[in-house]
Order: sequence, then structure tokens, then C-alpha cells
Amino acid sequence: MNPFFLFAPGAGAPSTHPWMQKWKQSLEGIGKVILFDYDYMREGRRRPDPLPQLIAAHRSALAEARAKSSGPVLLIGKSMGGRIGCHVALEEKIAGLICLGYPLCGGGDRTKLRDKVLRELETPILFVQGTRDSLCPLDLLEEVRSQMKAPNFLHLVKDGDHSLRLTKRGLQAAGETQDDVDQRIVAAIGRFVGENNARSE
Repeated sequence: MNPFFLFAPGAGAPSTHPWMQKWKQSLEGIGKVILFDYDYMREGRRRPDPLPQLIAAHRSALAEARAKSSGPVLLIGKSMGGRIGCHVALEEKIAGLICLGYPLCGGGDRTKLRDKVLRELETPILFVQGTRDSLCPLDLLEEVRSQMKAPNFLHLVKDGDHSLRLTKRGLQAAGETQDDVDQRIVAAIGRFVGENNARSE
């Protein structure tokens, strides 16, 4: 049975943002994609809601999506959306989690780790991380991953930033386009979904 993705936005990238729309289109080759926005985004506020409110909005979007779709549910999110998805997975039965740029360090501060939820997870999770992402230093992520209970996987985007974008120089050096890089990410997500389905059967 084909999976469906509930895709949560990052703090500065609501569902209408070109980045979100592009990824929705790319993922539709794997399964159905449902986008949603948190309350503060819909109301035009800049400051994100408190964590319990974000989790409640995410769970509500999940219930709505489940009422319209069948098949295994994967929560995918950009930055904050991925982090909130992890919190939701502690309370809801989910087939898998995909975090596009997990914000491990609050405000880029290595002492403010958002790792507790990761350590509590039991749901399989794929981290897609850029090597230039200051919100998720790879040495800290590796340390957390080694202590997680959940099956966890990493797809590295060499020279990628928090939005998984490469520099012009990085693309030229690799002889690639951003689309080439993005297609590899989609392929990694497809493998994760396929292996996840095989594990659950």
C-alpha cells in the first residue's frame, strides 16, 4: 500500500513557500503529500506558537489527513516541522519520520540541544542534513544518533545549508545542479520508505 506524507513547514517556510511546493511535487512520485500550516502561520503572526500548541496543531492535521487517506503515514518536516513531528510520533502511531534539516541546536547554540525527543523516539527516522548546517553540527548529531533507541538513518548533503542548498562554488566543483542534489535526496527518501515498508511487513 502506498504511503502518504504529512508535510510540516519550517518556521519561515509556510506551505505556500516555493521551497515547500517544490518538495511536495518531488515527493509525489513516492506517495500522496498533504501540506499544512501551524496556527500562527495561518493567522499571519511571525512568532511560532508554544510547543504544546504546535504539537496539538500537528496532531489535528494528522487526524484530518488520516480521515481522507489510507496507507502508512510518514511525517516529514522542514526544520521546526520535523522537530514537532518527532514530538507527535511519541503520541501517535506513525510509520516513519523524515527530518529535512533537524534543528538540533536552538539558535545554533551547541549548549541548547533539542535531543531529548530524539532519545525517546521508537519510530524509524531519516535525517537529511547539510554539512554546512549550523543548527545541526554533525558531530553532535552522530553522538545523539548513537544513543537513540529508534532505527535512525542519515543522508548527508555535502556543502548543503539548513535548507539543503549548495553554494554556487560547491555546485561548480561537483559539476552538478541543485536539482541533481535534490533528486538524490528524493531517492534516499524513497529507499527509506521502501525499507521501512519491508520492515513492517
